[in-house]
Amino acid sequence: MAISVLDSYLFKNLFSSDAIRRVFSDSSYTQYLINAETALARAQAKEGVIPAQAATLITINCVLSKVDVDLLAKETSIVGYPVLPLVEQLVAMCPLDAGKYVHWGATTQDIMDLGSVLQMQKGLQLIRQELVSLVQCLTAMCVKYRDIPMAGRTHLQHALPITFGYKCAVYLSSVQRHLSRLDQLEPRCLLVQLGGAVGTLASLGTSSVGIRVRKALAQELGLYDTNITWHVARDGIAEIINFLALVGASLGKVALDLILMSSTEIGEVSEPFVPHRGASSTMPQKRNPISSELILAASKVLKSNASIVLDAMVSDFERASGPWHLEWIAIPESFILAHGALQQTVFVASELCVNNSKMLQNLSLSRGLIAAEAVMMALAKHTGRQQAHSIVYNACKTCIETNQNLADILIGIKDVQDTLTAEDLRHLCDPINYLGSCQVMIDNVVNID
Repeated sequence: MAISVLDSYLFKNLFSSDAIRRVFSDSSYTQYLINAETALARAQAKEGVIPAQAATLITINCVLSKVDVDLLAKETSIVGYPVLPLVEQLVAMCPLDAGKYVHWGATTQDIMDLGSVLQMQKGLQLIRQELVSLVQCLTAMCVKYRDIPMAGRTHLQHALPITFGYKCAVYLSSVQRHLSRLDQLEPRCLLVQLGGAVGTLASLGTSSVGIRVRKALAQELGLYDTNITWHVARDGIAEIINFLALVGASLGKVALDLILMSSTEIGEVSEPFVPHRGASSTMPQKRNPISSELILAASKVLKSNASIVLDAMVSDFERASGPWHLEWIAIPESFILAHGALQQTVFVASELCVNNSKMLQNLSLSRGLIAAEAVMMALAKHTGRQQAHSIVYNACKTCIETNQNLADILIGIKDVQDTLTAEDLRHLCDPINYLGSCQVMIDNVVNID
């Protein structure tokens, strides 16, 4: 029985994919818990804590296919955590002399944290793949639309001209930074966890044996070692989920732009055409921006989950009495939604329908007003900026009230005639001539020499 859009047979493929759901499924999580237990045995054998033969037998015999999942679920609901009932089953899978070394010196949170980190490690690999795909799509758009002029808008109004390639390059720059963040956070956040009851590794002795076991465990699992137990220092988890929220917010910005740009009155873009996608049950003409709407929704949930894991950081003493449980909700949901939003964005960016002519048509709607700053800056060289602003402001006011072209009005103003010719004014009022450093910045972002 599905109770969430993430596992609903109606909605799950809108918000997520099979690949990311598999990573965060119960069976995968259980496998990661088993991986943690078997890797712990091998690490302890390397350091002489348990017999090497025991580690070998634990690794061979402790397998997911032997787990009674119904019993595990039933006992987890009683215990409150899955590790104790799982360990009981793992012990029973092994010969007696080996089984007694399962979970040696560890505590429940060691294993559960390791399971979560292993899930996140795999989840971040999938996130990285989609970020790289999005970089490729946006780079292609930057190049293709580098010189396609359009209206830049502030407060939903025409402001100054830009190119569509410039808009895409702004999107691309944020995705590039997210990849850099991912490179930086992995060694900081994908940390091994082994501390025992309160994090001191006392169960493994008073020397540095526990430290060496922890290092060996990190190597076994492909994680990064840590200099101290992080049972109640959950900033690494919070950073990963807040990273996903940052990604989601960037995607949400793209989605909101596309939603607005695809409105009938603007009509500059539309999502890739797929028969019946975004169709209305009553209005045959509709092609709603479904992907963008899904991306925007996901971005808002990701933001909410970012605050949840910040709450989970505030834990008491050496073992939290509750906030940790918030991560059980936020981690899978955030990864699944972020990956789904990335896939939707890649889909849109790869085949976005761009109406170049409508962009140019919209650019001319204000009859030159969008280039008013160009006139002001040219006039300011002779009159000073403030006087130039006043002159052009009054000309714009007249333009709006009379529906005339800005250039025609400016040509009739004596203070302007004294410094700028009619030819100068018509050139200045053509928005295509006022693109600033758009193309240079596009080239910088996509690394074109």
